[in-house]
Amino acid sequence: MPDSDWLQGALRKAIAAFLGFMLGFVLLVALLLTGFYLLVNAAALALTPSLGGAGALAVTGLSCLLLLFLFFYRMTRPLPSKPSEGSDDQSSGTPIGAVKRLIQKNPLEAALAAFALGLVEQGDPRMKSLLMQGGMALAKEAERQQGNDAGEGEVSKAANDAADS
Repeated sequence: MPDSDWLQGALRKAIAAFLGFMLGFVLLVALLLTGFYLLVNAAALALTPSLGGAGALAVTGLSCLLLLFLFFYRMTRPLPSKPSEGSDDQSSGTPIGAVKRLIQKNPLEAALAAFALGLVEQGDPRMKSLLMQGGMALAKEAERQQGNDAGEGEVSKAANDAADS
């Protein structure tokens, strides 16, 4: 056992937090199971006058099995693939393509993250040059895409070639 009082206190707090979490989790599970049990009993009691005792239990049991089957079916089926809009198939599987799609879907959050990163890493010249290179590459690509969309294909190609050289 460590001799430090602070370390012992922190260890006691961590153990108490873990035990409290586990106790709360067990209580929540017990309440959910009890509630489900009472709900099934109420359904069986409500169906007893019209279907009889055995029929009511059979209907509630089959409905519980159906819900259980639907739950496990939903959990085990594969996720549907979402076609990405406006991105080619080559960049869709790469991490860079995923980051590009994330930035396109969340531009405000991306700008805030870039601003925070710029403030934090302002003193590091390597990070600054890397960010500038990446930003310039993304800006050139965005200009190319806008030029192609607006019908200015040849003019923007000439401007980009002049800017690259």
